[in-house]
Amino acid sequence: MAKQSRSQKKTVERVMHEYKHGELESGRSKKKVRSRRQAIAIALSEAGASKYESGSKNKRNLARTKQKERTGETAMQEKEGKGAMRKLERNKRSGASKRRSGTSKRRSTARKRSAKRS
Repeated sequence: MAKQSRSQKKTVERVMHEYKHGELESGRSKKKVRSRRQAIAIALSEAGASKYESGSKNKRNLARTKQKERTGETAMQEKEGKGAMRKLERNKRSGASKRRSGTSKRRSTARKRSAKRS
C-alpha cells in the first residue's frame, strides 16, 4: 500500500480518537464499534486509504470525509464542539515546535561557547 497523505493520517487519527472515546458508530445501524480491528477498517475506509477499494472509490471516500469535517458532522466535533479538530492540531503543533532542528541546536551551542570565552 502507498504511503498515506497528511490528510489521510489526520482522518485516521480522528476516527481512532472517536473509537477510543466510544463515539465511533458503524454504518447504517449506528451501533457503537467495540472491535479495534473494525475501527481500523472504518478509519482506513474513511481516509480513502483502503487497499480493498479502487482508487476512485478511495478518493470519493476521502472527499466525503473532508466535507463532514468542514461542516462539523463528525462524532468528535458534535461531542466536543466544532473547534475540537483545531485544538487537536494546535496541541500537536506545539509539541513539534518544542523539538529543535539540528541547525538551531548547533547555533545555540556555538553561542554558549562564545559566551564562555568572553
